[in-house]
Amino acid sequence: MGLFKNNNQVKTGLYAAIAVFLAYTMIFGFRKSFTVATFDGITIAGYSYKTVLVICQMLGYLLAKFYGIKYISELKRTGRGKIILILTAFAWLCWLLFALIPVPYNIVFLFLNGFPLGMLWGVVFSYVEGRRSTDFIGATLAVSFIFASGFVKSVGAWLMVNFGISEFWVPFYTGLAFALPLLLFVYLMEQIPPPTADDVTYRAERVPMSKDDRRNFIKEFLGGLIACVLIYCFATIFRDIRDNFGAEMWKEMGFFNQPAIFSKTETPITLIVLVLIGSMVLIKNNFTALKTAHYFILAGFILAGTCTILFKINYLSPIWWMTLVGLGLYMVYIPFNAVFFDRLISTFKYTSNVGFLIYIADSFGYVGSIGVLMSKEIFKIQLNWVTFFSNSVVILSIVGGLITLFSLVYFTKKYQKLTTLSSRAA
Repeated sequence: MGLFKNNNQVKTGLYAAIAVFLAYTMIFGFRKSFTVATFDGITIAGYSYKTVLVICQMLGYLLAKFYGIKYISELKRTGRGKIILILTAFAWLCWLLFALIPVPYNIVFLFLNGFPLGMLWGVVFSYVEGRRSTDFIGATLAVSFIFASGFVKSVGAWLMVNFGISEFWVPFYTGLAFALPLLLFVYLMEQIPPPTADDVTYRAERVPMSKDDRRNFIKEFLGGLIACVLIYCFATIFRDIRDNFGAEMWKEMGFFNQPAIFSKTETPITLIVLVLIGSMVLIKNNFTALKTAHYFILAGFILAGTCTILFKINYLSPIWWMTLVGLGLYMVYIPFNAVFFDRLISTFKYTSNVGFLIYIADSFGYVGSIGVLMSKEIFKIQLNWVTFFSNSVVILSIVGGLITLFSLVYFTKKYQKLTTLSSRAA
């Protein structure tokens, strides 16, 4: 028997991949366009205005992730399209109020924008988890925010440069450009059929989880989950720094008022990660796929650290460095959002859902990101973003690589124990 029993499974997988990719790209249009602005010269109580904005939005995301551990894990499979549209519309309204309300009172709308958007990843992923083609679909969905991050910022920068739209109005007008396409792609996403009986047999059933279900899962896999959360936390911190302060880093490296620079680096990353992670759909054995995900993550740490060292000794140009370090960080980050947790559940046939695990990892990831930014502001650390980012990535790659090896050993022993018990029972 092949990986796919018929062409319908292939067609469904491709349709689902395209639908969720486009839908989440449109959702991203309501989130990150403000980061193309530098808000030079604006401070709040002596703190950088832009950093305060980033922190406020991330605080909204942070609370959404902690709340999502319960909400997303218990999510029913009906009414999801309406949930997406309502939450996105509220986030867009916040951008309108951000533009209308004067500084510093408008910062609260970054928090209110972040909370509803922070819930949407889990809602969208619930359409595609637990399928034989989830690796490919999940990889496509996960790389959407790599592509979308660059695309949305290029749209925002284009609006500023070509239409003279102010830094405060750019997020609202960017959302306006994405609103109608979002309606279409949410409708298309609603047409994705549920997992088949074969999908359930191969990947384990995905169901809403109770409080006891969540507690038992954490108890069963505590050591491995701690390692995964630490890895994901590291990746989130530096992905967010590169994402939120990319404009500052490009400016420090001599690239300014070049809207296309964001898409120029993010588009190749999107394609490479999609091929690497999406190809895991060809791996039929779930445990083999779980180990392969570890190898991808380890390779990502090695790539990020190596290219950064080469950049620091002037062997890599800024564009090549930003592209390769981004690729390395996303090779760490994307598997958790696409295949790692899905294959973990499939390997151990533990009745649960991916949203629960992603939101655990995400919540602590945002704690780390916010901690770094707040430390910079509270302790008045004057950062050159390029220097700080490059120095930190080298350390991250070493520590993260070691933790990844621990995680690989942990889950390998766990699986060996499971197979031994199964053999004895047989």
